[in-house]
Amino acid sequence: MDTDQFITLNDGRKLGFAEYGDPHGKPIFLFHGIPGSRMTRHPDPWIAVRNHVRLIVPDRPGMGLSDFMASRTILDWPHDVEELANSLGIAKFSVLGISGGGPYAAACAYSIPQRLIQVGLVSGVGPVINPDLLKGMLPSNQMGYSVGRWMPWFLWRVIFQLYYGGISSHPEKLAVMQEGEPESDKIIFAEPGVRQVFIANFGEAFRQGTMGAARDGWLLSRPWGFPLEEITVPTYLWQGEEDVIVTPAMGKMMAAQIPVCQARFLPGEGHLVYFKHWQDILNSLA
Repeated sequence: MDTDQFITLNDGRKLGFAEYGDPHGKPIFLFHGIPGSRMTRHPDPWIAVRNHVRLIVPDRPGMGLSDFMASRTILDWPHDVEELANSLGIAKFSVLGISGGGPYAAACAYSIPQRLIQVGLVSGVGPVINPDLLKGMLPSNQMGYSVGRWMPWFLWRVIFQLYYGGISSHPEKLAVMQEGEPESDKIIFAEPGVRQVFIANFGEAFRQGTMGAARDGWLLSRPWGFPLEEITVPTYLWQGEEDVIVTPAMGKMMAAQIPVCQARFLPGEGHLVYFKHWQDILNSLA
């Protein structure tokens, strides 16, 4: 496990990343949620080792060790990933997007399909093509989508600063269950090690302040810039049917639009399905 690595990209930006699992295993690039960082992982590192998986988890711009990139789009991300893969000597790999990392995994499938083996979407955010996709979502998340769609980027930054300023010093304040989240998520969150992962993850997410995460949230609430129907890479999707962070309707919409998609909708489960199904996820992608 090496959590504090970085490369310098062709445009001069620094891109931070961590590695977990088997260093000689099959490479999977894992894309964190919002807020998130390279510290996104399962608390049991031996699951990846036993499955001979090399997990590479990059920080998106403005989070963790990665430099902020003004005016970036979702489709800028595949270029960063390709540069990182090249620097590590990796020709072909799979990508896995968790929650807010889902759109970035889809963007890689669209932009660099020749480099990818498979794609995984776990509780992955979908494009908001109609308001019905938000029904059943926590009110705070619904508000975020509304703000992102109708307010300029600088107001989004202000809102993030008001809500999350200072979290880097006290990430435990964010690592809590919100009212209305399903019992299944509360049980997972209470497991040893899970909350510690969240605290480390959120601390790094706001290491540089709120601009990176704010840009992420703003981008995901607006059109992504590419059609899911043109994704040709084999895709696996996992979605809890009681998820109130990313609605099952989003998962069903993406499963219907991505041509080569095997979807698994999990009854009685919420947003944190990757903790419970980590073995299955790695098996499918590796």
